Amino acid sequence: MGAPHNKERYGELWDQHRIDVCLEEIAAVRDLVTLSGGWAWHFMSVPGHKELKHAHDHKDLDFFVKPTDVPEAITRLEARGFQRVWTRYDRLPSEEDFRRYERVVEVNGKKPVRATIDFFVKDVPSIEVRGYRVVEPRTLLSYYGASSGGGIHSSDKCFAVQAATKLIAKGLSPVGHPSLTEIPVSR
Repeated sequence: MGAPHNKERYGELWDQHRIDVCLEEIAAVRDLVTLSGGWAWHFMSVPGHKELKHAHDHKDLDFFVKPTDVPEAITRLEARGFQRVWTRYDRLPSEEDFRRYERVVEVNGKKPVRATIDFFVKDVPSIEVRGYRVVEPRTLLSYYGASSGGGIHSSDKCFAVQAATKLIAKGLSPVGHPSLTEIPVSR
């Protein structure tokens, strides 16, 4: 979602079965991970919000895991059927300790869901929201876009990132703010 949005597609929703599968995977390791990216914005949003595709990126799960929790997190993920998947980034020099895990989840009568976890080994500033640990919002914003020195996440055009940037600039917390899931007025 780093490219400009097709505004004609605003209002499209994520498939609920994809959301349900991802929530189940998060729940299995929630005590060991700090959520980043679209799932961090999801939990910072108002409970019960519409799962708009342009509000939060739910293509994958972005986890930060403290180095001390890595063995337990990997054990749980493997017990759930996740396998490490090699990416083109694994061959490049990087300061990030990054791994990708995937599994295909069969959903009764629905298209299977490929659950992809981007797993970063790092202790990051976090806050607790609704029983989940998420990257602290200002820090989370720093992970968007190569121009900002971030570049971990590319979905800097999503509604939540744009809204949080404006709220933080005004000295307001984005946590629980309805604008994280609202279609911007200037369509």
